[in-house]
Amino acid sequence: MKLTKDRIVDAGMAVFAEVGYQNLSMRQVANRLDTHAGSLYYHVHSKDELLALMADRVCRRAYEAGTEALESLPATSTWQDRVQAQATALRLSIKQHPGGAQLLAESPGMLSTGALSLMERLLRTLLDAGLPAGHCGIAADTLLSHVTGFVLQEQNQPATPPPVTAELYAELCEQFPLVMGPLVPRLSQDEKFTRSVRLLCAGFAAPA
Repeated sequence: MKLTKDRIVDAGMAVFAEVGYQNLSMRQVANRLDTHAGSLYYHVHSKDELLALMADRVCRRAYEAGTEALESLPATSTWQDRVQAQATALRLSIKQHPGGAQLLAESPGMLSTGALSLMERLLRTLLDAGLPAGHCGIAADTLLSHVTGFVLQEQNQPATPPPVTAELYAELCEQFPLVMGPLVPRLSQDEKFTRSVRLLCAGFAAPA
């Protein structure tokens, strides 16, 4: 099969899912494609470029998912609903890729039309909502960073939480009464994410 940039990105995503950000190498990607590493450089000039292309693909798919989510909203939806739809689509898209949040957070700086598309649409949503233009850039950047950070925590959580004895739990409650108390409700990740985005929206709408 002909070697193409898309096939190299496919292989890169598969290798990344197995070995992670730091351990990925062009040789491993080449082995996945049953070719020599030198053959890759005609299409992708470096590992950094490959990582940037992989991150761009995640963003592009998130943009497409966000388009579908927005189209499914009722005509009566608010700007907060539109922001929520975009944030949720981005979170779910990142989660489809093992280590996807790390990829977006650590990929080298490179022009990414996928990431720019996400930012452009979110900025348009905030501007159309009547938020001050001077606030929209920071608001959009804060929201996108929050989504990436939220998924990064989700993807780094251990499969099974460490065991906590009744004695240790009592000690923690005594030492950290606010953290262990009702101020930090035990919610599902989905509910926690929804509430966090709504709180951000409320902050965006507040007067400076």
